[in-house]
Amino acid sequence: MKAAQIQSYGGSEVIEINSDTSKPEIKNEQILVEVDSASLNPIDYKVRLGYLKEMVPLNFPSTLGGDFAGVIQEVAPDVTDFKTGDLVFGQAIVLNGGSGSLAEFAAANIKNIALKPQTLDFIQAAGLPLVGTSALQAIEEHLKVSKDQKILIHGGAGGIGSIAIQLAKMQGAYVITTVSKDQIDFVKQLGADEIIDYKSQDFSEIVKDLDGVFDTVGGDVANKSLDVLKKGGIFVSMVAQIPPEQALQKGVTAISQNTSTTSKKLERLAELIDSGKIKVLIDKVFSLEQVKEAFDYLEHSHPKGKVVVKIKSEHSRDSSTDSQ
Repeated sequence: MKAAQIQSYGGSEVIEINSDTSKPEIKNEQILVEVDSASLNPIDYKVRLGYLKEMVPLNFPSTLGGDFAGVIQEVAPDVTDFKTGDLVFGQAIVLNGGSGSLAEFAAANIKNIALKPQTLDFIQAAGLPLVGTSALQAIEEHLKVSKDQKILIHGGAGGIGSIAIQLAKMQGAYVITTVSKDQIDFVKQLGADEIIDYKSQDFSEIVKDLDGVFDTVGGDVANKSLDVLKKGGIFVSMVAQIPPEQALQKGVTAISQNTSTTSKKLERLAELIDSGKIKVLIDKVFSLEQVKEAFDYLEHSHPKGKVVVKIKSEHSRDSSTDSQ
């Protein structure tokens, strides 16, 4: 089978398309999925660059990618909730015991997958798992957003931010977001009530007394965000670590979020998608052969929504049963 792999840490130049990779062997509580599409997240290039090698060293060659959507080809003997032929989406990143999603076939844990939303195609579904569960965890679990609260979402045009805006609006909140000038119309369509151009405006001089801030950006945004919260407000960040004593001093709560992509959260997302309450936004689709360009685009541009790699071509659709 084909897979996008690396033999060493580095930039996009270390990625190779290996056409002779063995199909992953599944373990207990795993499924083998024929991957139709996979999407890229910042964690994928951070893994490739070696940022996490001290915590989780890779065994080379290593297949990249986490998010996927596809069709189950095989289930472990102890799996009862899924069956061959099920259309599923979820995570197969090596960091959580999967085999990597940028491949024609991937092994994934059943605790990290769910049935695909019925109203989405594979490309759209592949763009949802990590960003959707990240936004869900922040908005519903950590910030507990409710009607008429004022919420600031940094990076509202990104994969996570675009879902977070929709979730916060769904709860009836007043949503403020920071984006670049060319992304203003995009977030307006998502329902943002107030939009700040972070390149020409300083959000800390414009907003105050907020109930919550969700940070997907990092940098100096974190410290400034604490100052725009009201007493008892909550700051949640995907990237920043705020010392607890600093938050305590300001009378707010600071949470560094590690996303947990669970079946329960994925099922919740599927329900919200199929009921029309939120939608997943795809910026650009690449082929597996263009995976280097896909990584470069994600790392060096500011995508509006998700970057997806279409794994299954029409040719592979005809010959997939022969893939080894």
